[in-house]
Amino acid sequence: MLTPTGDRRRGLLASAAVVLLLTGCAGTDPAPTAASAEPVATTAAPPSPAPFRTSAASASPAPASSTAAPPGPAPAPPAPAPPSTPQARLPVLAAAAPVSVRIPATGTGSVLLSLGLRADGSLEVPPTFPGAPASWYTGSPTPGERGPAVLLGHVNATDGGPGVFAGLRSLAPGDRIEVAREDGSTAVFAVERGEQYPKDAFPTQAVYGNTAGAELRLITCDGYDPATGLFDDNYVVYARLVA
Repeated sequence: MLTPTGDRRRGLLASAAVVLLLTGCAGTDPAPTAASAEPVATTAAPPSPAPFRTSAASASPAPASSTAAPPGPAPAPPAPAPPSTPQARLPVLAAAAPVSVRIPATGTGSVLLSLGLRADGSLEVPPTFPGAPASWYTGSPTPGERGPAVLLGHVNATDGGPGVFAGLRSLAPGDRIEVAREDGSTAVFAVERGEQYPKDAFPTQAVYGNTAGAELRLITCDGYDPATGLFDDNYVVYARLVA
C-alpha cells in the first residue's frame, strides 16, 4: 500500500515536468471522433508538467468529414475556486492504491495500471491495443487522498476502435466516477466539468496543482487535425470526491 505525503503532492508539479505529456494516438484505421486523443510520453523542462503530445506517425488518419474539433485559441486557465467548505471538513480518504475505475454514464470499466516515469523523465503510458486499460499516475495522490489524482486513458486503439476514455466528452456535471481501491473501499467522485485545452497553452497549475480536497482528473487527447494527423489539444475531466 502506498503512503503518499504532502511532499509528493507538491511534487506533482515539480517532479518531471514531463508529467503527462501524451503523444501519438493509437488508431490506424477509422478516424478518431471529436473526443479523440491518446496519451503518449514526452519530456519537458522543469518545473511544470506539460500537455500531451501527439505524433503524425501514430495518429489515425481522419476523413474530411471527421467531427474532430479544430484547435482554437487558448482559453484562459481557470482560476481555482476557493472551497465553500472548510478544508478540514472536505471528504478525504487515507492512501490506498487504485485498482479499477468505473464510469456508469458511459459504460466504462477498466482495471488500472500503476505507471510512473521512465528513466529519461518521460511519462509511462498505458498500452494501445484494443481493450487496453487506463492507468493511474503514481506521482499523483491516490484517488480519495487530498489533492488531484490523475488517471490517463487512450481515446482510440491501434485498430482504430474506441479507447477506454473515448466517452469522456459525453460526461456531464454530476455524473459519477467510481474508483475501487486496494483497501477494499471505493472512492466516488462527481464530475464538475470537462475542458479542452490547446497543448501549447495547457493550464498546468489548474490541472495538476494542489487542491483543498480530494479531486480527480481524467485526461486524454483531443482536437484531431486531419491536415496534420496530430491531436492538437487535451481533454480534461475535473471531478470531486463525494463519498
